[in-house]
Amino acid sequence: MKKFQLVVATAMLLIATSFLALAQQPAQAPPQPMSFFITSAGSGHGANLGGLAGADKICQTLATAAGSTKTFHAYVSTQGPNAVNARDRIGNGPWYNAKGEKIANNLADLHGDTLELARLGNNLGKISGLTEKGGTIPGRGDTPNQHDMLTGSQTDGTAYKDSADHTCGNWTSEATGTAQLGHFDRSGGNNQSWNSAHPSRGCSQDNLVSTGGAGLFYCFAIN
Repeated sequence: MKKFQLVVATAMLLIATSFLALAQQPAQAPPQPMSFFITSAGSGHGANLGGLAGADKICQTLATAAGSTKTFHAYVSTQGPNAVNARDRIGNGPWYNAKGEKIANNLADLHGDTLELARLGNNLGKISGLTEKGGTIPGRGDTPNQHDMLTGSQTDGTAYKDSADHTCGNWTSEATGTAQLGHFDRSGGNNQSWNSAHPSRGCSQDNLVSTGGAGLFYCFAIN
């Protein structure tokens, strides 16, 4: 009888201890709201996004349709006398994808502004580079490969200062020019740059597809 009572008391003590441990565990923080995504669709007109305003509108329309209340800007630079740097128009971070995974803490982290940050790199890649719907984008090794992202930017997120066209007429042309592209999956052509891997063959949708893209681009929340 005493042995049975001891077993029961031990079991109850274990149960009470388990409940106490659960009660003392900190509440799990809710996932961060989406503040970064790759567009699930482009303009349908190659690199003609309708200029900066048109690119931002695409970002905002997709984000709103996905339920976001944040304000989004496209990560694209422009050239010329009134050049705009992509890095200067996307807020200060941190940025999270549609699943709450952190992409980067801030602008320096995103672009690898110091040797240490460049060594560590941001968290953008094939797994974390999601659309506003939380979907994945085909990358290198997939058919079709759509890893090319329109950016018109140098690796530090700034605009090109030479006379060559790196932005398809500041995102208004699908006929002439080229666009600088990044690889969201950090793979292909011996270039792992997410924002400045190589130029496109042209500005039309067919040109973008032929170099491994679909006219997609990055969107970042500014708030």
